[in-house]
Amino acid sequence: MEAGNNLIVDMGHKARTAAFILSQVDEARINATLSDIEALLRSGIDGIMAANLQDIDAAASKGLSAAMTDRLTLNAARINAMADGMEAIIKLEDPCGKILEEWTRPNGLRIQKVSVPIGVLGMIYESRPNVTIDAAVLALKSRNAIILRGGSDSFNSSKILHDLVQQALRKNRLPEACVQMVASKDRALVGDMLNAAGLIDVLIPRGGKELTARVMAEAKMPVFAHLDGNCHVYVHASADHEMAMNVIKNAKLRRTSVCGAAESLLFDQTLDPTFVREILHMLMKEGVEVVGDGLAQALDKNVKAVNDEDWSTEYLDKKISVKFVNDVGEAVAHINHYGSHHTDSIMAKDATAANYFLDNVDSAIVLHNASTQFADGGEFGFGAEIGIGTGKLHARGPVGVRQLTTFKYKIHGDGQVRP
Repeated sequence: MEAGNNLIVDMGHKARTAAFILSQVDEARINATLSDIEALLRSGIDGIMAANLQDIDAAASKGLSAAMTDRLTLNAARINAMADGMEAIIKLEDPCGKILEEWTRPNGLRIQKVSVPIGVLGMIYESRPNVTIDAAVLALKSRNAIILRGGSDSFNSSKILHDLVQQALRKNRLPEACVQMVASKDRALVGDMLNAAGLIDVLIPRGGKELTARVMAEAKMPVFAHLDGNCHVYVHASADHEMAMNVIKNAKLRRTSVCGAAESLLFDQTLDPTFVREILHMLMKEGVEVVGDGLAQALDKNVKAVNDEDWSTEYLDKKISVKFVNDVGEAVAHINHYGSHHTDSIMAKDATAANYFLDNVDSAIVLHNASTQFADGGEFGFGAEIGIGTGKLHARGPVGVRQLTTFKYKIHGDGQVRP
């Protein structure tokens, strides 16, 4: 990227200097900084909620949807959950400096593959203010500097959270440029970040499909991303009925606005129609709009006709699509064709069917007899996540501290020369 009078260029240079310093900081100092952020979160709940209320009021005046408002909202429980996640991150093993592999060549050269920080991360996100903390602490734990560009909807919430991080950095004598926030709503700065190759090593978008598609199309550096979370639950003929009912309810309704929420249900054609009808009634009683194929409509007159777009849609709301399939093979084929390679689950007692599903569904996360809402770094034991990666390279599934490292080869010799 050409140098010039550009805010992102300036931030990028500061971040690279900070990243070099971070790469040499000992684990105790990193963890002390994270402990201070945790304490500031817990003691600052009232101030954080007051700033968040400004964003919520502004969102209401703009007619933001209920799902997006839910993503934007910070309450005491969610703030404490952020702090709890930090406790887990502090306890994680240092991801840097680990010898991942080691071998000696016939000529005596000793080769080590060692984990190292990526360098400078760029994070572009929309309505979730908690990403400000998750991204900052994961970057610090993995010794990466990070440039944050939050959405205008969460501007006040993100700013106060960033201020807390800055306090902790100053207290522990770390550069404030370790975690920078683009303190402007100017959308042109997103384009500047996408063009900041050589300053930002990896971009991580987290938000709507439009944002992620733009980042993936325009970024001049690698991207950790997923476009959407079109997640499925397939109920096999061998499924335990009570378990399937509970899992489906949680997968769809625990939080409809998260990317791990189930958006499609697949039923084996040999399932007891009464049982399937019970599931549909449970969903509709909870206010879920159900659209389905002909068999689903025949079971309940309140099931609306599905269209081809529904099979590929991430609703992020109280709506779900329903389809009957002949067997696990057809379920896998449907998911691989229409899904988003995010998170998919099978309900089954049959181990052969379950293993076929787990082996052949081409998604970052596949589950057996469990809710798709476990698609979360905290639930994986990562403490938090910076996002869910659905690509095939490097970071797939929840992106935690280990996924925010890369590696280098260290080679030790005693005078070898190549013939």
